Amino acid sequence: MKPGSASRREYVARINRVIDHIEAHLAEELPLERLAKVACFSPYHFHRIFTAMMGESLHRFIRRLRLERAATQLVANPRTTVHEVAAKSGFSSPATFARAFKDAFGVSASAWRRAQERERAQLRKNGQAKRKDGEGAGAWKAQGETEAERRLTMTLKPTSSVPLDIRVENLAERPLAYLRHIGPYQGDGELFATLFGRLAQWAGPRGLLGGAPEFVSVYHDNPEVTDPANYRVTIGLIVPEGTPVEDEVGSMALPAGPHAVAHCELDVDQYKEAWEAFGAWFPESGYQPADGLAFERYLNDPKQHPEGKHVVELCMPVQPL
Repeated sequence: MKPGSASRREYVARINRVIDHIEAHLAEELPLERLAKVACFSPYHFHRIFTAMMGESLHRFIRRLRLERAATQLVANPRTTVHEVAAKSGFSSPATFARAFKDAFGVSASAWRRAQERERAQLRKNGQAKRKDGEGAGAWKAQGETEAERRLTMTLKPTSSVPLDIRVENLAERPLAYLRHIGPYQGDGELFATLFGRLAQWAGPRGLLGGAPEFVSVYHDNPEVTDPANYRVTIGLIVPEGTPVEDEVGSMALPAGPHAVAHCELDVDQYKEAWEAFGAWFPESGYQPADGLAFERYLNDPKQHPEGKHVVELCMPVQPL
């Protein structure tokens, strides 16, 4: 072990706890004293430590996450007003939000929404969101008496070569032990292999890899609005509740609730294409993305698949449109 590595892992764990707390309470006031307490640092030192480890100040980090959430929600929830999006994203007033949004994106929030809607309409017109005749928001198959028990199954056939079998189901909360990466990750199979390998090395001696271990990747940012240098991805393993963690391995929970779940079989270079096809499903689904984390569930070892395919479920929290 290199000198200081244990200390650094402890710092990483504390900063990860703060990031998780910020993300879960983004619409609330987030004073320095409260976040320093989460990190178990004094307020005097915490801000400097956060900036040194994250490469941006605490204030800028929170502001960026709020703006990126707002930019995503403006497009995902077209019936929500700009003022409502601002409030749900943690801005104290519409005027504050308007100035911050224009500074960050160069246009007003309303102009951003209109531009994104025009772009999506053009994509649909060009045939990138094709589906079979008769499939749409009314293709329900009720399996229970409550809304949470309903299921919607569709097979999307976009112009891509990735067929998706999409259903909406109510997922239970799942505890997660995780490692986190900050920075570019798209298309970097070696990075993911390294992170999963490190997590498996931690989990194996603790008896957490028996049976059929469930690994996931959790994505915290919208690639359309976040700079790649600030991307955050969490590599996790579903663990029994109360499993102790230490050093750089953190603990969080995937929240319960309705999720759109897209089952697919992918080549290693098709993940981005699959997520794009998943996004094309929404306009006619009767659903819109809800606040929450998108993630991937891995269902096989590609080395054991006859064609080397990755059997994956893409999961996105949703609410009725």
